[in-house]
Formats: sequence, C-alpha cells, structure tokens
Amino acid sequence: MRTLAVIPARLGAQRLPRKPLRLLAGRPLVVRVWERIQAMQFAARCLIATDSEEVAEAARRHGADVTMTSADHPTGTDRVAEVAARGEFAGFDAIVNVQGDEPFVAESAVRGAAAMVAERGFALGTAAVQSSPDVLGSPHVVKVVAGDDGRALYFSRAPIPFLRDPADAPLLRGHVWQHVGVYAYSRAGLARWVALPPHPLERIERLEQLRPLAAGLTMGVALVSEPARPGVDTEADLERANEEWMTFSPGPT
Repeated sequence: MRTLAVIPARLGAQRLPRKPLRLLAGRPLVVRVWERIQAMQFAARCLIATDSEEVAEAARRHGADVTMTSADHPTGTDRVAEVAARGEFAGFDAIVNVQGDEPFVAESAVRGAAAMVAERGFALGTAAVQSSPDVLGSPHVVKVVAGDDGRALYFSRAPIPFLRDPADAPLLRGHVWQHVGVYAYSRAGLARWVALPPHPLERIERLEQLRPLAAGLTMGVALVSEPARPGVDTEADLERANEEWMTFSPGPT
C-alpha cells in the first residue's frame, strides 16, 4: 500500500503560542518533525498541512513539502482528512497522521501504526508502549486496553485495567499500555471517522479516538518497545527538547 504521511500544524496553541514556529535546534518545531518522518523513509510522501501562510513559508524555506488547508478544522484528523480527500492524493491507500509537536516520536510507533492498516487490515491504526502501573493514576496519561487480536477495546484517562484485588498485582505487569498519539487510517476509515458526529464518550474523556471506536470501526494497536517520549506543549517542554536534541539522532540536519 502507498502511504501518505501528514503533519497537521496550526498556530492556535494556547500553552505554547506559535508552537509550530518555535525553534528546536535552530529550526521550526514542525520542520524538525517533518525531518524526523522523512528520515524514517516509510511513506511515499510526507507533507505538512497548515492553514497558516506563515507556517507554510517557514517550512518551505527549510525544504519541507507543504499543502494549505482550511482554517475551520476542529482537529488535526479533520485537517488530514481534507488533504486525503483531494484528487492529487487519491493514489495513496494508507494515511498516517503525526502530530506536529512530536519531534521524538518513535519510529517503531509510526511504522507499527501504519502496519495495522497496511498489513493487518484494520480500518485504523495506532500504537502504545508498555508502562509502569504508576501511570494508572494520572489523567494526563492516556491508557489503552487491546484484545488478543490487537484491536483496541477502550482508551481512557482513568486507570485501565483497574486492579480490583491487590493480590492480582503480578497480573497487572505487562498489561499497562500507554497510548502513543500517532494514527494511521485506511482511506475509507478516515472518511468515516470525520463524517461521524462527536460522541458522548469522546466529550467525557476528551479523547477523539473514542468516536470511531464507539461507531464500530476497528483500530489496531501496535505494541512497541521504545519508551514513549513527551511532546512539546509548554515552554518547559521546549527547553527540555532543545537540551535532548543535542544527543538525539533524528536524521537530516
């Protein structure tokens, strides 16, 4: 299957204003993400999708492939869907959505999510990494439970699976999976996702992936071994990312 990688980017972030254009090792953050995905060489084409001429100009100046989109999209998924629906991209069978604030995204997570669609035949794909039971109590960490066939059963900010009896704690080890926010879609799966109305579960948990799950779309979860690395959401995150970049090998510089 021919794969299209799309990195949605907008300037409207509240916690880190003008986030796509903030510098990571001297280049705009969204460009660093594009370089990261390009270096993986898993997609036939990788582009940045934005509604901002300023973001587009900065990205093109650094050699990135850019396409302009509507400014009315409520989510990155909707922005990716607009791109995928265009005739010029009709030849791509699978679409991968990588968030523009994830410069350290694990290659195994991106490839794993794509494989859920391209190789396993799921309508949608994502990834997760095994984590410590310590994260179960944090609403900032999204957890996922998957079936034996790799199909996502549920995502939640709540502690899932819930340990009912402390005597069963050994069973919990190996079953705490932290969601990695990268998505892959079949063309039909993506179109169905964005055509659905917001679901009450999605609103309750503030997790958009519950919308297609509640509607019965199958989402495969690639269980990867690389540890999840935080994205860039705040000034402190950006400072940390600049420090870490000095010892990181993302590909082209």
